[in-house]
Amino acid sequence: MCYTYKKKGKDICSSHYIREQDLIHIILDDLRRVTHFARQKETLFAEYINRKNSVELRREITGLQRELDAARRRDAELTALFKRLYEDNVLGRVTNEQFRMLSADYNDEQKSLRVSIPTKEARLQKLMDSSSNVDAFIDKAKRYTEIQELTPEILRLFISRIEVGEKSTKYSRTAEQAIRIVYRDVGIMDNVQPAEENGEQEHIA
Repeated sequence: MCYTYKKKGKDICSSHYIREQDLIHIILDDLRRVTHFARQKETLFAEYINRKNSVELRREITGLQRELDAARRRDAELTALFKRLYEDNVLGRVTNEQFRMLSADYNDEQKSLRVSIPTKEARLQKLMDSSSNVDAFIDKAKRYTEIQELTPEILRLFISRIEVGEKSTKYSRTAEQAIRIVYRDVGIMDNVQPAEENGEQEHIA
């Protein structure tokens, strides 16, 4: 059942679910497809990931860097505001009550920023490092040439997270349901199939 629904309730998400054996079959099938492609067509696989990274990563890195810069600026502004507020209080331009109220607001905001900034920095560094992780994924694919079952070790090694969408028709047993698998090191591989040789041409579907 949906993890978000179980943890945060119906106001955040719905109680959609998928049968465990169905999910295992989907993941195992997709994992074999992606690792086969990585082993058999290393160059094409790397080119595909690098092209995808160049667009998706650049967009995410730029957005995160913008958020980080804004958070750092606001942190510096709050330090200056607090200093000015203290001086105004000493000089009698701000009452003690106003000082307590405003300083509490500034402190709360700054505390929140100083928690979020390291998190954003770590995420940014991880994104910047991930663009060079194609070789790591290919090495893992070569080590696990025959994946017979989905063990916890293989799941942790290859997959970052799995997103299960709601069914297009509620309570239907045959309605479509989107499954999104995010692989470690290479991200989402939804539209990639193992390359087939056709004469001298190689095609990525």
